[in-house]
Amino acid sequence: MNRQLCFLLAIWLGGLRCFSASTPAQELFRQGSASYVTNGFDPAAVLFQEAASASPASGTLHNLGNADWQCGRPGPAILAWERAQWLDPFDRSTRTNLRFARKERQLDAPELAWYEICSSWLPVNAWPWIACVSFWLAVAMIMLPGILRWRKTDWHQGIAAAGFAIFLLTLPALAGVHTRSKLGIILPQETPLLLTPTSEAQILTRLPAGETARLEREHGPYVFIRTASAAGWVGRAQFGLISRSQ
Repeated sequence: MNRQLCFLLAIWLGGLRCFSASTPAQELFRQGSASYVTNGFDPAAVLFQEAASASPASGTLHNLGNADWQCGRPGPAILAWERAQWLDPFDRSTRTNLRFARKERQLDAPELAWYEICSSWLPVNAWPWIACVSFWLAVAMIMLPGILRWRKTDWHQGIAAAGFAIFLLTLPALAGVHTRSKLGIILPQETPLLLTPTSEAQILTRLPAGETARLEREHGPYVFIRTASAAGWVGRAQFGLISRSQ
């Protein structure tokens, strides 16, 4: 009996901890929204950033992008909207904001391979679940009839075949999620693209805020990125990965 009480108490404390962890993010979001409505865009951006760090959510990141854009920070705004789309690709408002911002700043949308486009059809967290459930469902339909001495029927084989088919179809999307996780956004305006990862390096060109690039490797405080037209090193703090939601 004591063991059961301890177990129930642990569950209750865990739920209370989760609830208390989510409350600050909700309060920060509420404060940020109130500040945004009264044109307090700078404090709203700070509050939305803190809320996103505490509990990443597409709605919070979308509002963070709105606040950063109003503050004249196109790089962080585009990054926030891209992170919102990473979590929720169905939000039309975020897609509209990204198209408007890139048109306004004369920036190209990132070029995606076909499997990366497939991976953007659903939230990134959905693909591993679909792959896992479909694979183990297929395995169960093959193994369980023999283990439990069930009579094998056509529907067992049909479900197994469908499960394996769905699993195989998720593999390109999973690959796309992995490669898209290397995409990032240039944050400051006129960011120097360097030939070598040193402060005295030759400047190859200057990148506009909001430019999309792919991370290829890292070296100390620098990262090597590749855009549609150039490749080189930038400071780590000048480049934000889309896959990191906070």
